[in-house]
Amino acid sequence: MKISDSIQPGQGEEIVEKEKPVSPRSQARRAALQAIYQWQMTNAAALQIMQQFSEDGYLEKLDFDLFKDLLFTITDEAEQLDEMYAGFIDRDIKRLDPIERAILRIGSYELRSKIEIPYRVVINEAVELAKRFGAEESHKFVNGVLDKVAKQTRELEISTQADK
Repeated sequence: MKISDSIQPGQGEEIVEKEKPVSPRSQARRAALQAIYQWQMTNAAALQIMQQFSEDGYLEKLDFDLFKDLLFTITDEAEQLDEMYAGFIDRDIKRLDPIERAILRIGSYELRSKIEIPYRVVINEAVELAKRFGAEESHKFVNGVLDKVAKQTRELEISTQADK
């Protein structure tokens, strides 16, 4: 008898991985990603999803204003955001993994509308979301696509960084 034969589901100790604490803004992006994913899968109203997240305690210890802005704007402007990165992907948007699509929407929105956040921070946050929630290599895909979106939306910021 192998050792693995004697272990049954539900037995044994849970392996808890220590996670570095994240900022309230990063936590807002994580919650927004999950809410946008839910919206993409269910087509439920953004307000309904926000109320559910609030009741379930998911909106504590995060930047609520950022969460709300991401959820409501992205659900309202999803098609326009998709157009920002559509030319940089190798397949139809509808064939994208829903997590990758939600991350690209968040990143594209922040690159376009959150000029106060440096483009490198936006891309890094999106890559971290992809590493945590996406498929094994999705962070590379997200990084490449958002880098191209940044070159379109943050041309001045990027050229200024290159001059330093």
